[in-house]
Amino acid sequence: MQLNRRLTDEQWAILVPLIPDPAQRTETRGAPATDRRALLDGIIWILRTGSPWADLPRDYPPKSTVHRWFQRWTVEGVFDRIVARLAADLYVLGDLDLAECFIDGTFAPAKQGGEAVGKTKRGKGTKIMGIVEAHGLPISVLIASATPHEVTLAEATVTARVVQEVPAHLIGDKAYDSDRLDADLAAAGIEMIAPHRRNRQQPTQDGRALRRYRRRWKVERLFIYLWDSFYTLDSTSSVELGSIASKWHNCATC
Repeated sequence: MQLNRRLTDEQWAILVPLIPDPAQRTETRGAPATDRRALLDGIIWILRTGSPWADLPRDYPPKSTVHRWFQRWTVEGVFDRIVARLAADLYVLGDLDLAECFIDGTFAPAKQGGEAVGKTKRGKGTKIMGIVEAHGLPISVLIASATPHEVTLAEATVTARVVQEVPAHLIGDKAYDSDRLDADLAAAGIEMIAPHRRNRQQPTQDGRALRRYRRRWKVERLFIYLWDSFYTLDSTSSVELGSIASKWHNCATC
């Protein structure tokens, strides 16, 4: 994997309208403003490698400058706009299929604490919720305390999606078998599909709809990719994904 690859001219042409220009500032003193393309390249390098800011290569702008603009753009919603724009483009091109989407969550230990951290029987941690569309591309990621049950986070995860359109069908495991969740999502135009719990008295799903459940591995693959991306950074160290996730959640004050 080429960790030092930069944005292409074609990619930058799409992103440049979404990123404020540091050169347009009111201050007249201080060093000249850094090129925003170089800043974004440095931020992407950090996110791609998972490295500390201190390890940012010298051919990028100074680490303190890149970190400061990363915080500022996070607070200003720049990255949210970028993701939303790219997702909208994919949807228009037909590369996002919301006919069936898959939801799941994973527990990430976070002994170091953080904002989105809660206590469970497995210790302190963070719940990372995700939804992928029919091709397996993520359309929503939600970071929350690990204390609430996944079924109580389902609607918030749907709301956190990066596309305006809603899934036609949302498939989950038995944890999402809930009459209340079914009704709430149905009001939004979403059919919830989940296998029944053992204690369910009145069935609500038929075999035809549950055939979609066979493809739920697509959302499980998302979390496999996520865990692998952190473990491969340094196979000799123990990575607390929950603490990392909670710090991203609260990166504006990190």
